[in-house]
Formats: sequence, C-alpha cells, structure tokens
Amino acid sequence: MLQVIPLGGLGEIGLNSLVIACNGEMLLIDAGLMFPSDGMPGVDIIIPDFTHLKQNAAQLKGVLLTHGHEDHLGALPYLLSELSVPIPVYGTRFTLAMARHRLDELGVEADLREIEPREPFPVGSMFKVEASRVTHTVPDAVGFIVRTPEGTLIHTGDFKLDPDPIDGLRTDLERWGEAGDEGVVCLLSDSTNSELTEETGSERVVEQTFERLFRDATGRIVVALFSSNLHRVRHLLALAERLGRKVALQGRSMLRNVEMARQLGYLDVPDSLFVPLDTVPILPAQRVLVLTTGAQGEPRAGLSQLASGDGPLKVGPGDLVVLSSRPIPGNERGVGALIDQLHWRGARVAYAQIEPGVHVSGHASRPQQKRVLELVRPRHFIPVHGEGRHLHRHLATAREAGLEPAQCLLAQDGDIVGFEEGRGRFTGSVTSGRIFKDRFGGGMVTSDTLHERVRLSETGLVAAVVVIQRDTLKLVGGPQLSGQGLSVDEQVLLPRVAQEARTLFEELSVQLRGDDALVREELTRVVRRAFRLYTSKRPLVVPMVVRV
Repeated sequence: MLQVIPLGGLGEIGLNSLVIACNGEMLLIDAGLMFPSDGMPGVDIIIPDFTHLKQNAAQLKGVLLTHGHEDHLGALPYLLSELSVPIPVYGTRFTLAMARHRLDELGVEADLREIEPREPFPVGSMFKVEASRVTHTVPDAVGFIVRTPEGTLIHTGDFKLDPDPIDGLRTDLERWGEAGDEGVVCLLSDSTNSELTEETGSERVVEQTFERLFRDATGRIVVALFSSNLHRVRHLLALAERLGRKVALQGRSMLRNVEMARQLGYLDVPDSLFVPLDTVPILPAQRVLVLTTGAQGEPRAGLSQLASGDGPLKVGPGDLVVLSSRPIPGNERGVGALIDQLHWRGARVAYAQIEPGVHVSGHASRPQQKRVLELVRPRHFIPVHGEGRHLHRHLATAREAGLEPAQCLLAQDGDIVGFEEGRGRFTGSVTSGRIFKDRFGGGMVTSDTLHERVRLSETGLVAAVVVIQRDTLKLVGGPQLSGQGLSVDEQVLLPRVAQEARTLFEELSVQLRGDDALVREELTRVVRRAFRLYTSKRPLVVPMVVRV
C-alpha cells in the first residue's frame, strides 16, 4: 500500500513535513519549523513531533528538500540528530547550501546529495524521484514527482506561476502535465493563497515599482525584505548599480545569504558595489541603498534598529523606507507600530497597503491552483501547506476543476491516507504535534511549562521564606515575602499579606513542622489564602524553608 502521512503543515503556516510510505519504506518531504507567537515566552522555535520517524528510522530512506526556507528545512538538524541511523538528504544546490548552514550552526553532520530538475534518482528500492523546477521567492525551488510500485504522486512544494521570472526559470508545468498523462494517483499542492482570486503577480511588477520609486528618491533608500528573497535582492542590486548607489547590508541573515549567493554564482555583482553599514552616515544620502532585515517588525532585526536609532545609522527626513513584504498573520500589530515609528522620524514609508507593487507573493493564487489541478488531472487531491481555511478553500477549487468529492481528501497532521487499487481512504493516524524548543540549547519546553510561564507573566511570582528552629520546631522568622512581576499596589500589600500568612501558618502543628514537604505545601497555601483577602490576583508562590 502507498501511504501519505503529514507530520506538519496541514492546519498551520510552517512546520511543513510529509511522509510518503510504500511497502515498508519511507521518504520525507521537507522538515520545517515554525516561529512562536507572542504568547509563548521562552520558546525560540517550534518543530514537528518526529516520533513516528524515530520509531521507524530503519524504514526512512531519504529526506527531500523542496527549497531553502526555514518553514521547510529549519527542523532538519533536530530530526537528523535524533535518528538512530544516517539518512541521505536530497536537494538542489542552493537549498543544500541553506541546509548546510543550519546544520553547521548546530553541529550536526549530514549526508547531503545534490540533485538537478528532470534528472530522476532512486531513494531506497520503492521510490524513483524526479525534481521539477518551480518559481518561488528563493532560488532553486522544486516540487517532486515520486513514482512508486503503487502509483505516482506529485508534491508541488511552494510555487507560483510567473510567466517572466527574474531568473528566467518558470514552474515546469510541462513536466507535471506529462506526469498527469501517465497517471497521478494523488496531487499534493500548496494552499497558502487559496483565498486569493486574482492572479499572483509577477516579480517584474516589483522590479518596475522599485525603478519608479528609486528614480524619484532624493535621499537614502532603505528596503526591508526577507533575506532569502534573492530574486528581489538581485534586481535591487542591479538597480542600485545602474543608478549609481552604493549598497550597505544590515542583518546577519542578509549578509550571510548575499555572500552565499555570490559564492554560488546566483548574484553576479562587483565588490565595489558594497560599503560597510557604518560608513553610510558620511556618504551622500542620494548615493546609498540599504538592504535590511526586519520587514515583519521583529524588535531585534535591522529595520527596527534603524527606526529606533540603535546602531550606526538612523532614518530621518528625506529617507525613503520600503517594506517589501506583507505582514505574516499575527505580525500586523508589530509591523504597524514600526511604520508609525518610521513616520514619526520623518521618513517616507512605502508598504503594500499603499503601494501594492512593492511586493508580490511567491505562492499560487486560486486561478493558478486550478490550472495545475486541470493540467495534472489527479485521481485524488490533498491540499497541503496552509491553515484550515486555506485547505478547505483549495478543496473547493479542486471540485470546481472537476474532481468528485470522494477524490478530495482533507487530511490533518498525523492522518494516514492510504492508496490501494486506485482508491484513497483514511486508514488511521500516527503521533503528531508540536515540540517547543530553545533554538541553540535544544531544550524541550513542555506544554505544562509553557502554561506555567504564561501564568507567571500574567500573575507574577512571590517567594515566601520561613525560618524554623531545628530542635524546637519553633517558627523564628517569616514568612518573608518578595515579589516579581507584581503591580505597585500588590508590592505595597506584601507586608500585610506576610502578617496574615504568619497568623495562618502558626496554626500548623509543631509535629508537622518537622516535614519540609508539608511545610512548603502549607506555606504556599497560607500565602495564597492571605492574598485572596486583599486582591483577586493569584501569583505563583515559591516556598522556601530554612532551618537553624
């Protein structure tokens, strides 16, 4: 039986990771991560739960990477470090360069194998895989045609249909159509933009918009964008060279990715085009372009530093600042605050809501998704890469493209979708979920720990100390209370709460005072009870017993 088992990416943006299994062998397409929301204190990254892969490591024959974005390869080091056997990783040249950086950063060894589009290769004995070129926002992105004894699958990866991409490499619809003519048992397709009814714009639109904005600019120009969007970086560098502007790079990932792209030949620009960021203030304003990270309003990223004046360069009157992206869902407030800050500094700010041409998406919209469905004509369809509403809308598009309801399968993370004798059905589930992690320490943050941290941020903490005489078990000091994260009024209440707690604690029998565990339990109880007399707040209590 042929099986499709998503471990992440179906019901969320990020965590993209999907298993294909056939006759006792498995391959994995992507191992992506997700970044935490504001309500996850102390969590740096979120990765899929790879328990199913760890339990069946001997069956896993390879990992296929579609492209170099973190939501598709960022969890790779964590997966490889936890597997009991070495697993080959397949990807295109630039994708493997991005993967190698993440692996080196965390000290993880890997067997990286470079592949080329339209050149089939075996993975294990059950899979014959062929990469197919797709247009996205990062170089060398691909989808995969996976042939097995039980049928052929197409996984599009992240893609859009751009008739005139910057690098001239269009999505290989011809190859998908040929596979469709041969027969495709299931199509798995990117759902990110399934709610959008207009054609996803060409990157040439952004190129033309920048040309117009740059020619009108009389001061410095700052462009904030994703550092992985090297197609856009490419035409920004070409435009700067043509208009006689020097380029300064800000942000660690911007510096790293531009350098990597130059070394690999994806960016062909002279060293003389670049200047150090700290020299920008002494250069003529009309001769400078700054490319920076932070278009999503990240507080520690480059654009936030420019807006706040933390660093060698500040933006101000006469400067043009372009945010060349759309806010990721959940980031709207932070991006709005950053735009406000830039306006208060006197800069002219261009962003997608008022200047739509400064950004186009890298994902196919509804009409492009429908075109792929009509071209491939799969026997079954599973929408991937998107939140629940995106998956539902993509299924509706599939029905509009002629697929029957029984052919449209709405899977969730952990589902097992089996294909046998041309029929697809849900056959069970595997362990799935989200693992919260510290990015470099690798420590796992459990959901209980996260809940406790959230509660701590909401209620504050009170340390309560009592001193008990060792031989007589007499209370000789405390409870002494000190608080963290309390309001001013609650801090003022601490002496009264402490006195009330002492009165309650003295009711504890002398015999029970000999047991530290019981003393800590009672101390916690009486402090919480005393707090209830004066405030509705329920701070976390850390009890401590000192014996003298």
